Amino acid sequence: MTLHDEYGLTRVINGAGTFTPLGVSRSSPGVAQAVAAALQDFFVIDELQELASRRLAAYSGAEAGAVTHCVSAAITLAVAATMTGEDAQKVAALPDSAAMPNRVVLPAGHAVNYGHPLVQDIRLTGATPLLAGNDEGCTPQALEDALAEPGVACLLLVSSRLVRGAPLDLAQAVALAHRHGIPAVIDGAAQDMRVDALLATGADLVLASAHKYLAAPTAGLVFGRRALVAAVRAQEKGIGRAMKATKEAIVGVLKALEERSAGDPVAWQRRQDDKVAAFQRQAGELPGVRLRSVPDPAGMPFSRVALDVDPVAAGMDAAQLAQRLKSGEPSVRVMEHEAGAGRLMLELVPLDAGEIALIAERLRAVVSGAG
Repeated sequence: MTLHDEYGLTRVINGAGTFTPLGVSRSSPGVAQAVAAALQDFFVIDELQELASRRLAAYSGAEAGAVTHCVSAAITLAVAATMTGEDAQKVAALPDSAAMPNRVVLPAGHAVNYGHPLVQDIRLTGATPLLAGNDEGCTPQALEDALAEPGVACLLLVSSRLVRGAPLDLAQAVALAHRHGIPAVIDGAAQDMRVDALLATGADLVLASAHKYLAAPTAGLVFGRRALVAAVRAQEKGIGRAMKATKEAIVGVLKALEERSAGDPVAWQRRQDDKVAAFQRQAGELPGVRLRSVPDPAGMPFSRVALDVDPVAAGMDAAQLAQRLKSGEPSVRVMEHEAGAGRLMLELVPLDAGEIALIAERLRAVVSGAG
């Protein structure tokens, strides 16, 4: 009996990617066993964090690292760290930030909503977001003007498909911040395979998710300069108390990092390409639905399947197709963020061959009117 059966829960086949409302990802048996063992024992948490710091540094090339409760927590703690350093009195004072630099420059198109507004992560520290540019983009001059404002604690940038407007050169933005003596933080939540590239921009801190493609338990990962990472940890005696990592999360991260380091990235990417090709083959020709492979928009090393829906030929629009897939048994979930433009997306990374075949079968049945 599965947990779905035991608790009367909806069985889901997740083609929507590392989507928080669906549980994000699947951990490997090795990670699950390490987490289960951690839950049954005691640890000196500072020792675990120090070990995690060394492993995260070795993985990324950063000076140091830390584990937080999640990436949302990591954003708040990183901003707080740029405001307080390791000063215990300042740490204890937050979110009263009156005596500190308390403005965070954020390109307007980077003020994303990933389930809640990112600017709320900033405001939790007592800081105020200072948006540069607009939703069409942020020019170097607009960023320069914002960074020149008084009381700026840091520059916060986002690397995500959710970013709006013209692309921003992250390295150039970081260099502008440093010219003003201001640290730069990059939120790369779903970019754990690109942390080295994000650090190469010169960013002082880079944040990523442990529970997306690394498939660890829920946790945020902080990579960067040793002093700022220590200041992130210092927040555990302040507003970060509610955002601390658990023992099982840290152990799960350590095991997931071990498995990632022991793996073959080229073979992994080939397996993802094979999944996309297999799905396209199994789905076949569909009336009104064109299947094509598209690269990850943020540069992760895998492709997704785009389903371009012609509502006349298919007899339904993209949103209706997604709903019919969702309402079946098991419930098949897809990416719907482009449904208004007639497009659905499938991400197959965590799925096995049987699940991929089942999605193809369900898609054929729905489009043909039999499902």
